[in-house]
Amino acid sequence: MKLATAEMLRRLGSGETIAELCSAAQIGRDQFDAWWQRETQRRWPLVDGDAAVSRRGRCELFRDRWGIPHVLAENDEALFFGFGYAMAQDRLFQLDYLRRRAYGRLAEVLGPEALELDLTARTMGLGAIAEAEWAAAGQEMRTLVAAFSEGINTVMQASRDAPPIEFDLLDCRPQPWSPVDCLAIEGEFRWYLTGRMPVFAVPELVHRTLGDGPLYTAFLQGEADDESILPAGSYPRASCGTEQLGPSGGDPTPCEGSNNWVLAGHRTTTGRPLLASDPHIAFGAVSCWYEVHLCGGSFNVAGMTYAGMPAVMFGRNELVAWGCTNNICAQRDLYRERTDAAHPDAFLYDGRWEPAVRREETIEVKGSGPVRKTVRSSRHGPIVDELLPAALRSGEPISIRWLGREPCRWLEALLAMNRAKTAAELREATRPWIVPTFSVVYCDIDGHIGYQSVGRIPIRKQPTRRCRPGWDPEHEWQGLIAFEGMPHSIDPQRGFLVTANNRPAPDDFAYPLAGVWTSAYRARRIRQMIEAKPKLSFNDLGPMQLDVLSLRAVQCVPRLLELLSDEPAPRTREAIAALRGWDCRMEAESAAAAIFDVFFAHWCQAVANERFSGEAATLVAAAAGGLAVELLRTDEVRWFATDRRQAAIRESFAAALDTLSSRLGSSIAGWQWGRLHRMQVRHVLSGRGDLAMLLDQPSLPVCGDMLTVCNTGSDADWQATLGAGYRMLVDMSVSPAEIRAIDAGSESGHPASPHYADQLPAWQAGRYHRLSLDRGMAIATAQHRLVL
Repeated sequence: MKLATAEMLRRLGSGETIAELCSAAQIGRDQFDAWWQRETQRRWPLVDGDAAVSRRGRCELFRDRWGIPHVLAENDEALFFGFGYAMAQDRLFQLDYLRRRAYGRLAEVLGPEALELDLTARTMGLGAIAEAEWAAAGQEMRTLVAAFSEGINTVMQASRDAPPIEFDLLDCRPQPWSPVDCLAIEGEFRWYLTGRMPVFAVPELVHRTLGDGPLYTAFLQGEADDESILPAGSYPRASCGTEQLGPSGGDPTPCEGSNNWVLAGHRTTTGRPLLASDPHIAFGAVSCWYEVHLCGGSFNVAGMTYAGMPAVMFGRNELVAWGCTNNICAQRDLYRERTDAAHPDAFLYDGRWEPAVRREETIEVKGSGPVRKTVRSSRHGPIVDELLPAALRSGEPISIRWLGREPCRWLEALLAMNRAKTAAELREATRPWIVPTFSVVYCDIDGHIGYQSVGRIPIRKQPTRRCRPGWDPEHEWQGLIAFEGMPHSIDPQRGFLVTANNRPAPDDFAYPLAGVWTSAYRARRIRQMIEAKPKLSFNDLGPMQLDVLSLRAVQCVPRLLELLSDEPAPRTREAIAALRGWDCRMEAESAAAAIFDVFFAHWCQAVANERFSGEAATLVAAAAGGLAVELLRTDEVRWFATDRRQAAIRESFAAALDTLSSRLGSSIAGWQWGRLHRMQVRHVLSGRGDLAMLLDQPSLPVCGDMLTVCNTGSDADWQATLGAGYRMLVDMSVSPAEIRAIDAGSESGHPASPHYADQLPAWQAGRYHRLSLDRGMAIATAQHRLVL
């Protein structure tokens, strides 16, 4: 080769194509492929034999056939050293990427493409938040996180000459790991889960056009919003009523969610609880989840962690099990801040001008000069105008108050949950948890089940879903709902609990929960499947997670067929016939599934276009699902200014057929949903040159959509970009204790590893693997053993 390896990788990472590189190096494609294979394989971590010595005690890593580590150690510190060591062996580049994302330092290695992410992290001050979290941490958590970090640094040092290939592609090296880095990653994940500014910004945009009144109220209606986690009457009601923030609203990001449910023994064939949990998040060639078994000292716990966070987030120990979903209760508010030329760099509050707090941020951008930003803050928090879509910006500064800026003790709570011995102890372990708000379902080996809405919700004196007036004290928070006041349930009489990002409780709950919950169709469908049998077996759980019945279609298709009954065009008649014979299941082979989903997207856009235009209409369409469903039935509020609702429905249906014809051909028989709806498994660097060919997995046809229990949410082009990549099932009657799980992203972040994508076929086929908590079984079934 005419080019050195380092130069080849650097040029490949900068966006040069493989063909250009082969020409410059004077090699053929076969030689390039062989070179790439050698370069990736030589970076595999050592998984057998003796490795670095841990000064914290003896630790062994036993890896199973999927590469999942069973970390066995003689004490807690050695265990967490091994935990960090194993994660860094598999995910060192991902750890560095997530750390850079949290600190706003991605542009240093990625260039201008990462500037928007960096501006968000710097504006929110996620690094400073992590420092404050570390300062408030207890000694035990500090010790464990420090041991975990030492494990990461040991791998970093050992791999300095042959790091994960992404570092050489970007021509960079990772800096030593600090325990604060774990909390920075945690804080950025909190922001991802709870920042969600469109939830409040879109209603503000809608109100600017519609004002108060029935049109605005109609837009805010939720979809299937009567399906709550706690049924009516199962909680203390407000003594004198409570005022929510108005209707629950439409979630502008309805496919970002999760499912979980738990069944008491009298609802199962074993007489012991069953639990299922599947978090929904962006699919990726490298999963953000990391499956592990930790056994040693005071821990014996297995399940899924978030990369960079040293605790099991979903999983079980020998005595208790739990799963989580985002309950999307508002932990932030946007404020309009009043300024005045006579009082420069100040914001009005309660009749007085308060000086803005300023800090300077400098973002180094690879390939161009540094970007300098002055972050101004009011009493509520930083000014976030630049983080809002252009359609939402105005002359008024907009600030954000986010509960996540305070120490949130999430990791502390998870560590206590990992060691809980009873359902009651697990619930108590969640008490310190402030942000994010999650719906946790749990059970124990003695048969108890429960649900706890963890985190805290600010109490607002004034109800609104709009940006609040920052100068008015009436819009300040009045404290937080206490732990005992948060929605919860212990051993409910009906014997099951279901959460799927739906509302925790009806509006007569004692406190306003301030949520903009996603459609409750998933929760309703799970409840229907539970109630369809007097008792469920463990074998029922997997098919439930894979269920693709669309309750939106069940509700909407009959209305649509009635409205289209007199359409004369042959193509339309053929599409109508396909819908008429459809069972409303979003199967990959179904043409009717494609027709309905594409129609509904066009219909939501038509609904938005009736009152908005441009970028505003695109933003509104994403949150208009509830209104669009209602408008298929009637238009009592006269959303359509003239009597053209039925014409708009027909136009949307015709537009959908045009879209499908242009994308999939003229024959309706060829319009299978899976041809349009394909799972995208991309690497974070896949947009550079030809790296997608080397780092991505091939796209796969998948069933389901954003509102089915088998969640494969769509982007604007109907590609499946996020969903239930990780699925977990627990049977509390099984001994020794185990979980069944599958992770579409698999365990390793090394592209040449046999565990880079080995779980993806099983995930697509609906199969699960076992992860045992038994030490002897972990040793007996291990395929690799590494002694630290």
